[in-house]
Amino acid sequence: MELLLLILVGIVGGLIAGSMGVGGGIIFTPVLYFLFDEAEVENAVQWSVASGLLCTFTAALSSTIRQGIRKNLYIKEGIFLGIFGAIGISGGKIILTSGFYQREQFAVLFSVVLFYAAYMMFKRGRNQKEDSANGQPFGTQGSLVTGLVGGTIASLAGVGGGGVMVPMMNLIYKQPFKKAVSISHLGMTLMILAGLAQLAQIDVTESGLSPYHLGYIDVGAALPLAVGGLGGAYFGTILNHKIEPKFLQWGFALLATVMAFRLLWSVFA
Repeated sequence: MELLLLILVGIVGGLIAGSMGVGGGIIFTPVLYFLFDEAEVENAVQWSVASGLLCTFTAALSSTIRQGIRKNLYIKEGIFLGIFGAIGISGGKIILTSGFYQREQFAVLFSVVLFYAAYMMFKRGRNQKEDSANGQPFGTQGSLVTGLVGGTIASLAGVGGGGVMVPMMNLIYKQPFKKAVSISHLGMTLMILAGLAQLAQIDVTESGLSPYHLGYIDVGAALPLAVGGLGGAYFGTILNHKIEPKFLQWGFALLATVMAFRLLWSVFA
């Protein structure tokens, strides 16, 4: 029953990833954290972040493949975003594993960013009939800033970083929402792969939930979520092309608000 529940949760996370350009970590990571915390696993935050990134990677990869099939893949922009995101995720990994990482301060700061992004996304969706941001290039500067911010958040919160990167590309760098989603998918796939490679090399003496782990990545615990995420993300990209941009933006605003409250609740409740 627990295995089936994890697969179903993975499907929901994958649908969110594919339709809104986020990695699904908003679902994967808290579920894993609950499991690790209930089992009284030492360093539950590090285990859940690393294992959540594995689930997020599979969802982002599935979404990227689907974007390619639909010929909506922005390879150059996605690669540049992934490169700078890998730098950000490497810096965040150092903080995550340093022993000085204060989740309380980060939760407050990240929640403020998410509340602001939610407000701007809702306002933009309400005030326009269509996604009028088009034709503007997404250059190196945009990739640098967006990738560094998204990568750092990914390694500190166990999410893909799309929750911040998509609104940054859409609102600050004036990219169409669907284009921003596609760039985010490819960028997340590359930068999370770099983060997983680093987290897998950490010498971990304690055990996770299963005996199958690489560093802090508990493969046995994350795999059911990842399997569900693969299927969900595939169909999520179809929704991305079927739903009007304003509804996606309103949905994203709601998602960002829920993510912010979830972070605050997990730390201060």
